[in-house]
Amino acid sequence: MKTTLTAESAEIAKRGRFAVPTSGGSERKHRSHENTPSPDCLKQFSALSAFSVAKSLFVLSVFFAVTTAHAQWQTQTVTLKPGWNAVYLHVDASHVTLDASVGADNANPIAEIWLWKPRMSPDRFINNPQQPVSGDDWGSWNRSASVADTFDKLIGNAAYLVRNGGAADYTWSIKGKPVPPRYDWTSKGVNFIGFATPAADPPFFGTFLSPAQRLASGGEFYRYDDGNNDLTPSLFNALFNTVRVTRGQAYWIRHAGEFNRYFGAFEIALQNSSGIQFGASGSQHSLRVRNMTAGDITLTLALVASEAPPSGQTAIAGTPPLLLRGALNSANLTYGSTALSSGSQTVTLKPRGQVGSEAELILGVNRVAMTGNAGDIFAGILRLTDSLGYTQIDLPVTANPASSSGLWVGNALVNQVRHYLKNYQRDAGGKPAQNASGQYVVASTVTSLGSVARPFNLRLIIHKSATEARLLQRAYHGIGLGNNTVVTTRESLLLPASLSSARRISAVHLPFSDGNAGWACTGQFAQGQSMSAQVNLAFGDYASNPYLHSFHPDHDNLNALFSATEVRGGESYDIERKVTLTFTPPGNDFGSLVSGGNQMTGQYAEEIVLKGRGTESRQIDTAGVFVLKRISDIATLTTQ
Repeated sequence: MKTTLTAESAEIAKRGRFAVPTSGGSERKHRSHENTPSPDCLKQFSALSAFSVAKSLFVLSVFFAVTTAHAQWQTQTVTLKPGWNAVYLHVDASHVTLDASVGADNANPIAEIWLWKPRMSPDRFINNPQQPVSGDDWGSWNRSASVADTFDKLIGNAAYLVRNGGAADYTWSIKGKPVPPRYDWTSKGVNFIGFATPAADPPFFGTFLSPAQRLASGGEFYRYDDGNNDLTPSLFNALFNTVRVTRGQAYWIRHAGEFNRYFGAFEIALQNSSGIQFGASGSQHSLRVRNMTAGDITLTLALVASEAPPSGQTAIAGTPPLLLRGALNSANLTYGSTALSSGSQTVTLKPRGQVGSEAELILGVNRVAMTGNAGDIFAGILRLTDSLGYTQIDLPVTANPASSSGLWVGNALVNQVRHYLKNYQRDAGGKPAQNASGQYVVASTVTSLGSVARPFNLRLIIHKSATEARLLQRAYHGIGLGNNTVVTTRESLLLPASLSSARRISAVHLPFSDGNAGWACTGQFAQGQSMSAQVNLAFGDYASNPYLHSFHPDHDNLNALFSATEVRGGESYDIERKVTLTFTPPGNDFGSLVSGGNQMTGQYAEEIVLKGRGTESRQIDTAGVFVLKRISDIATLTTQ
């Protein structure tokens, strides 16, 4: 049995209205109490306990949306007075159960923990601070093994009532993953919340609430004084100038009829509510900051290293090399950047409501500077503080070294061709000079590359696995026969029922073949490197050789009697193409440093050799530029 309920309080709970908390209850599990329910009440409660536990766990998993993707670690410390304490967590410690972290530690005096998780609906509100009662609004954990728990892990952005069963203050250290702040404020009743204030020298309530005078003057603020066995919180509005807004402490707050958006000197809006996550291919992340005060404030951004992971958790390879995008260079339309690892950066915001009161900060991860193996985790914490000392927000940052594996698609723009212009010697009369054999004498040959009258595009399809890169004539992306997403070389390897959602990508300038094996590339698929593919086309390939026309007698590769095949060079030629991609070395601008994971650019070059009779041949060189973008990170090319 988690708590005692009188018939009246049970009926109030059933109707969804709660009375002001009363004293007592801290020892209710261990001794008789005048409010102990009758045996019939206990039977009814036991019959509902299994349903309540399952429902509570479901609410926890959905309502609070516990995030497990972060890899940063941070220790939040809370001083617990003997008796009851209101705690607000800014870290997620759901990697370990309370039985393991608290219950198994005999030196830890925590006897029970109650999690506030109100079930809100349009026709229901909680009007007063309440003591923990088993039901929809509270989850409970108890050190005693004989008591059923309705939650067993600590989550972030949540308020708790924690009972220190010892006789002295206890410093509770909770190692977890920092979570971005998120507040669920209701104007219909009370809120049990904490504030993201600095851990050191937090502001007084009177100072902290000065930008929100309507909340300060019209709200009701309750706290638990010095941790006592009385669960009745005290109103402390009159003590605003002496009570600090302590990080990690929760408060009951009510401001009827008005929605509140003030939780500190500034607020943030993240591109991803879980934090700043780049993964292996992400390049940029948008972070918006907004001034919530009536004066100028300066925000400071600092990159903080993660603590060592707890035992059994994934190792951290290092702190991600985080960049803050700078101003636009109008000369070349690129952005500068500043490495946050080299020191903190500041941003000044104008007063609330004025132009310049909010700003968009573009963050990126320096892919060039990030070393390591695919799958390594780089993790850190981006800390934002303000010049008033009101707010400290810790944002988790994660990234993995970029992997080039996957399907890359793009275009080459061919805009140059090599000249073959011969300059002939002239005699004294200005006529072309001849040698003893009567041939004109070549003085020089111009073989430089020159611009073409009209550039043309060539589709490029490259699949990069862990071991090789392969140039493809066509590729298919869709649901495979095993009901998994695949990149394949044949349509027959796709699930027939899902063909409508599949995609085929083709490069019509490359030779078609039924097997579609593609052409292996030599060299390195990496910035600053180059790779080449040799594409050979036989003179008798009716499917793809452009010199062959099956129904034209002069281009069918047959003799005049249609009785034998012509030799190479008779009506068609072998075509040998060497395609070379030279990848652009990473630049120093923001875009170049952060885009290595999903875009590659560089110089395109192709040698085209036409082979005729015997040793006769002619080479044509073309050149241009190319852009490749990764459209899938599937490293396996399915061929059978």
